[in-house]
Amino acid sequence: MDVHGRIREILAETIREELAPDQQQLSTEDLIKALRRRGIIDDVMKELNFVTDNVDQELPSSPKQPVCFTDRQSTLLKKTNIDPTRRYLYLQVLGGKAFLEHLQEPEPLPGQVCSTFTLCLHFRNQRFRSKPVPCACEPDFHDGFLLEVHRESLGDGTRMADSTTMLSISDPIHMVLIKTDIFGETTLVASYFLEWRSVLGSENGVTNLTVELMGVGTESKVAVGILNIKLEMYPALNQTLSQEVVNTQLALERQKTAEKERLFLVYAKQWWREYLQIRPSHSSRLVKIFAQDENGINRPVCSYVKPLRAGRLLDTPRQAARFVNVLGYERAPVIGGGGKQEQWCTLLAFLCRNKGDCEDHANLLCSLLLGYGLEAFVCVGTKAKGVPHAWVMTCGTDGTITFWESLTGHRYIHKSTNPDEPPVAEQPKPLYPYRTVGCVFNHQMFLGNCQPSDSVEVCVFDLNDESKWKPMSEEAIKSVCAPGATTSLPPFPPLCASTIDASVTSNEIEMQLRLLVSEHRKDLGLTTVWEDQLSYLLSPALASYEFERTTSISAGNEEFQDAIRRAVPDGHTFKGFPIHFVYRNARRAFATCLRSPFCEEIICCRGDQVRLAVRVRVFTYPESACAVWIMFACENIF
Repeated sequence: MDVHGRIREILAETIREELAPDQQQLSTEDLIKALRRRGIIDDVMKELNFVTDNVDQELPSSPKQPVCFTDRQSTLLKKTNIDPTRRYLYLQVLGGKAFLEHLQEPEPLPGQVCSTFTLCLHFRNQRFRSKPVPCACEPDFHDGFLLEVHRESLGDGTRMADSTTMLSISDPIHMVLIKTDIFGETTLVASYFLEWRSVLGSENGVTNLTVELMGVGTESKVAVGILNIKLEMYPALNQTLSQEVVNTQLALERQKTAEKERLFLVYAKQWWREYLQIRPSHSSRLVKIFAQDENGINRPVCSYVKPLRAGRLLDTPRQAARFVNVLGYERAPVIGGGGKQEQWCTLLAFLCRNKGDCEDHANLLCSLLLGYGLEAFVCVGTKAKGVPHAWVMTCGTDGTITFWESLTGHRYIHKSTNPDEPPVAEQPKPLYPYRTVGCVFNHQMFLGNCQPSDSVEVCVFDLNDESKWKPMSEEAIKSVCAPGATTSLPPFPPLCASTIDASVTSNEIEMQLRLLVSEHRKDLGLTTVWEDQLSYLLSPALASYEFERTTSISAGNEEFQDAIRRAVPDGHTFKGFPIHFVYRNARRAFATCLRSPFCEEIICCRGDQVRLAVRVRVFTYPESACAVWIMFACENIF
C-alpha cells in the first residue's frame, strides 16, 4: 500500500497549508485529523486482518517459539501472531551501498531477468528472508523483520524480557547475503554476525548501524559492501541501560570466550604432541582438529555438528540422507591453481546457498542422524587417489558400523579385514569408496586413529579402545563446543519447509522440455507427435525410482511394466530413458540428456508412427531442495 509514502506526502501538505506564520508547531491530534480526513486511516484499517486463534485464547501464557520465514516465491501473506506480552526487536534494512563489484551493472529494464541479492537472517530459532533486489552498487534493500526476544530458561519463558534479561542473551543475529544469477545459480557473498544489544543502551530504544560486510573464503579480508540497519525495541523499553553497562557486558563476554578458546588451543597442541609420540608417521594422517569457516575463522570441528531435529519435515534417517544428498555439491571456489581451497560453512550459509562441499554435507547429515537418536560421527579421510573426503558413520548397539555417503545417499556396512589372517582366507571386498580415515568426531567426542594402518579396510571402529582411537577430553570439547559455551559459536538454525509447489513445477518443466524436444526435432527435419497417455503411464516409474533412492527398497515395477505392455501395440517397440537432477533448469537438463547416446536415440527417433512421451516429477524436500526425475520415451514400429 506504500502507507509510509502516502503519510509523508499528506503531512508535508498539511504543514504547508495549515501552519500559520504565528504558529510554531502542529499537535499530533492535528496531524491525525488530517490523515483521517484523507481516508488513510480507514484504508489501513480495511487492510488489517485480525485473526483470533482459539488455542491462544485457551492458553494465553503458553510460550511460543515462532519460526518465521518469508520467501520470494510466496505470494500469500502469512499470518503472524504478535503476542503483546512479548518483547520484539524490529530490524530494518534501509538500503546498501559500496557494492563496488556491481558498479558497472546496468539498470534492469522492467520485466528483465537480472541477478539478485537476497538477505537471510537467523535469530534464536527464527528465520527470515528478504525480498530479492537487483544487484547494484547501491542495492535497494527495504525490508523489516520482527524478531522475538525471549528467554526459555529460569521460568522466564512467559514473561516479557526486560533490559537486564536481554543483555544476558548473547545470541547474535546471523545475516547471510546470497547472490542469485539469471540461471538460478546461487553464490555466498557475505556472512555476518550482528551484535544487536547496542540498542539496549541507546536513547528511546532505537539505534542506526552501518554494517560493513566482508567477503568469504579467500576474500574474507575484503569488504564487499555496506548495509544501513535500524534497530528498534517493541514495546519501548521502560528503562534503558547505560551504554557503559552494555559495553562492559560485551567486553566481559569476549574476554571469557577468548580465554576458553586459548585454553582449548593449549590442550589441542598438547594432545597433538602426544598423538605424534605414539607413531611419528601419524603426522601425515588427516587428523583435523580445527577448520576454517566462510569468514576465515578457525573453529574446532566439533562445533560444526550438533543434534538437529527436523520436526515434521523429515520422517526417517534415510529420508534425511536423501535430503542432504539433493542439496547441491560445489567445492569451495579457489583463485588460481594449487589444489583444494578449504572452507567449511556455517549451517545457515550452507542452507541458504543450497549447496556446499562434502564437509558441509557430512556435518549436516551427522547432525540430523544425531537428532534421530543414532550414535553418529563425521569421518575425515581420503577417497581413491588420496583425495581428502568427509563422510558419516553410525555405530549400532550391536556393533554394526554403517558408512553414509552424504553426497549420494548410499549406505555401506563396514566389515573389517583382518590383516593377520592367512592369505587363503577369503576377505570381504569393500564396496565403499573410502581409502583412509584419520579421525572421527561429533558434537561431544573427537578421536584420532592410532591403529598401525589408517586404511579403512583394516580399521576396527571400536571407539572405546584407546589403543586404537586416541580420544580428546570430552570436558575440553564441551568448554568450547557446548551450546552457549562461547559467544563466538553460531547457533544452529531450524530447517524450513519447502516453498516449491511440486505439481506446478513438474508441469512447468515438462512443458518446457516438450517445447525443447519439438524445436530440436524440427531442426533435424522431423515432426513431433506427443502421446499423452504414455506420458502419464511413466509417473509410477519415477515415483518408484525416488522411493528406492530414499528407502533402498524397490517397489511397483511390475505394475509399470504391465501397463507399458498393454499400452504399446503389437509390432511396436518401447524405449524409455530415466534421468535424475537436483536443479530445476529445463534447458540445462535437456542439454545434459542429449549427451547420453541412449537418450539422444529416443529424442531423435525416426520412423513410421513415432510417438514421443516425456514425464517430469519433482519431489520436494526442506529448504526448497528438490529431486527432479525426468523420463523420455518413444514407441514406433520395429
